[in-house]
Amino acid sequence: MQTLHLHANDADLARAAGLLQSGDLVAFPTETVYGLGADARNGKAVASVYEAKGRPSFNPLIVHVPDVASAQKYVMWNETAQLLADQFWPGALTIVLPLREGHGLSSLVTAGLETLAIRVPNHPTAQRLLELANAPIAAPSANPSGRISPTTAQHVLDGLFGKIAAVLDDGACTVGLESTILGLAPDVALLRHGGVAVETIEKMLSVGLSQETPKTITAPGQMESHYAPNEVVRLNVSSAMSDELFLGFGPMQCDLNLSENADLIVAAANLFDHLHQLDKIGKPIAIAPIPQTGLGRAINDRLRRAAAPR
Repeated sequence: MQTLHLHANDADLARAAGLLQSGDLVAFPTETVYGLGADARNGKAVASVYEAKGRPSFNPLIVHVPDVASAQKYVMWNETAQLLADQFWPGALTIVLPLREGHGLSSLVTAGLETLAIRVPNHPTAQRLLELANAPIAAPSANPSGRISPTTAQHVLDGLFGKIAAVLDDGACTVGLESTILGLAPDVALLRHGGVAVETIEKMLSVGLSQETPKTITAPGQMESHYAPNEVVRLNVSSAMSDELFLGFGPMQCDLNLSENADLIVAAANLFDHLHQLDKIGKPIAIAPIPQTGLGRAINDRLRRAAAPR
């Protein structure tokens, strides 16, 4: 298969939407990372997502829709969902709610669970594609399962060329981390750190949230080994060993720096791209400490999984 490299113009957007409607796979940009899109109602298309990524079938997918009204077609909406949507949608927050009867989605999307992870992305190209396709789009990150997430179209092509129909290129992702995931069935539970800082959610809801560690996978991004480079990753170090590359944070000597000014927003946006760059060199990677506050909690979550035994 020849993977098309499309761009964010009217003709290519229409072509990408047509491919999705035909059951093909199209990678597209969101503010978080590039997603690998398939019509969530088309079981064959969704199965192709798992095949292209090499993703375990027990790992559910996030469905992307253009607005709240569209989300309400597929899940049992509640007051907390509305509060969160009013504050954070469109944006880097995914909520997990019980499926609505007659939802029409492939059971592969939810990995057989009775709940659905759903999000309204805050990216103009993603929004236009969703509207043109006129379909709920299941879209995990557009990379081989367990590897570094893609924040540019080139990252997608490096990992999935020949396995998907097209990638829709609209530059680098601005947030650079996958969405935060909250379970709302029935109580609010943090299922994954991500692009919305947990402190912001806690302040808005007046609740404290700690990340759940369920015995079985209940939402995307809960695999213990994930986001991994090819080489070994060593965390929370002040300097690299002679055979290692050093990914820094703040003012320091290193091979690449997530943010010389110790800005966590900048660090989040740079994280996956810098890991891709270092991974191409083919040496182990040592990484400086990242503060465990704000987006630093999501960055450390990704790094911990990247360094986990495989």
